[in-house]
Amino acid sequence: CLLSRGLGDVYKRQRVKRLKRDGLIKGIAAKLDGARIGRPLLAFVHVDTNNWSITQQVLGLAELTEVEEIHTITGKSAMLLKVRVRDTQALEALLARIHQIDGITNTTSDIALTSYLERGPLPDDAD
Repeated sequence: CLLSRGLGDVYKRQRVKRLKRDGLIKGIAAKLDGARIGRPLLAFVHVDTNNWSITQQVLGLAELTEVEEIHTITGKSAMLLKVRVRDTQALEALLARIHQIDGITNTTSDIALTSYLERGPLPDDAD
């Protein structure tokens, strides 16, 4: 693993500092429990648009606390949102807000039943 090699705390702090300096660590964030903060429902929303030029408008959704991630993707949809909401009624209200953006033609949602693994990218253990 990147940091747990049985090394002392001082070395680990120096390593983290170096990884930040070298740009491998972009930031550090707390991973909150969705259920405990009142948003247990995790969904992935596929967003269809009439053209690519509305990407900046969709990026405005980043201001909403329910939206965790926004990706442009290949395939049938133009964008994929990872959202976390209170319940299906809250998801419906969020979808209504998304549909208010000019240029969005459709959304399709997938609700996660169980999340077995959520993490960011891991580096090859070559370092």
